[in-house]
Amino acid sequence: MKKINNIEEYNTLVAQGSPVLLDFYADWCGPCQALLPTVEKLSEEYEGKVTIQKVNIEEVPELATLHKVRSIPNLVFIKDNEVVNTHVGFAGEDVLRNHLDALSN
Repeated sequence: MKKINNIEEYNTLVAQGSPVLLDFYADWCGPCQALLPTVEKLSEEYEGKVTIQKVNIEEVPELATLHKVRSIPNLVFIKDNEVVNTHVGFAGEDVLRNHLDALSN
């Protein structure tokens, strides 16, 4: 799973219009680390349908500000360059699958 390192990478990604899931996290965040294996697994399963990338809020704070991230983990679902859904806090695999299925259809 790739990581967005700057706002330019983000702009290029969302400009493509394809479905995107952004996983906002921090290295010190326990729930973020607990969620990571599930997000990585789903990133492989949904490859070609949804682009899933991580965003470290401490390394790219302007992106966290843009998406009004106040708590982490924070999942932002984007389609056609618009936020269509968000999920704040830990999410189980079934919840994430539901969001990703809705995003990819």
